[in-house]
Amino acid sequence: MSLTAIDRNSIGARWPKLHLSQARWLSPLVLLAIWELGSRTGVVPTRILAAPSTVLITLWSMIVSGELPSNLLVSLARAAAGLAIGLVAGVSLALVAGLSRRGETAIDPLMQIKRTIPSLALTPLFIVWFGIGEAPKITLIAVGTTFPIYLNLFAGIRAVDPRLVEAARSFGLKGPSLIAQVILPGALPAFLTGLRYAMGVALLVLVVAEQINAQAGLGYLINNARDFMRTDIIVVCLLVYATLGLAADQAVRLLEARALAWRPTFLKS
Repeated sequence: MSLTAIDRNSIGARWPKLHLSQARWLSPLVLLAIWELGSRTGVVPTRILAAPSTVLITLWSMIVSGELPSNLLVSLARAAAGLAIGLVAGVSLALVAGLSRRGETAIDPLMQIKRTIPSLALTPLFIVWFGIGEAPKITLIAVGTTFPIYLNLFAGIRAVDPRLVEAARSFGLKGPSLIAQVILPGALPAFLTGLRYAMGVALLVLVVAEQINAQAGLGYLINNARDFMRTDIIVVCLLVYATLGLAADQAVRLLEARALAWRPTFLKS
């Protein structure tokens, strides 16, 4: 064995290889270390960005005081209400358009027009229509989440294998039974993809919607922190938004694991 090979083996013994899941955390930890060092040495001023240690202390104090949980519940209620409305609207429109050519002719052009208009661009109009209370916030989220659900479910319905539908009809299935037992299960993967996108959009629109004269919620905390130059509170709220996004995505993944376990191509790992 060559000297080079021996040296490599000895180094490998002293420095064991990290598992892939462990190695993924290296770059975030290095970034946090650089951020903390920059804050402590004054390279990153506090008014620009608070140190990670300061953010953790602020997070703990906001949790203990109840300020963060109470405002988080308000934001979750807004997001859930808007998403629920968008879910009902998106599914209903997709069923009408996907199951009928006439329905597609009537609904799909309007939905495509809506797709070209950013949901956030409707904010001034919704303020004029609904005022500055809860209605424009929830409506913005509902409008933003409707299209991802509609588009994916509509595509899923149209992608169902026609031979499968004909086989079901040959066994006597028709009407609501055919839709419930064949078409909707076949379109379920596309629907769950749309739901994942919609949950992400709900959180994205929530960030902007809560800037509309909010009296409670994460957006309210961010507005107050901005006025008092409290970058630590702003970072805490951004971390909460990010955590909510990850939790929402994981929830859909768990739903997929249960709902799509029947698919031969479904990967559980």
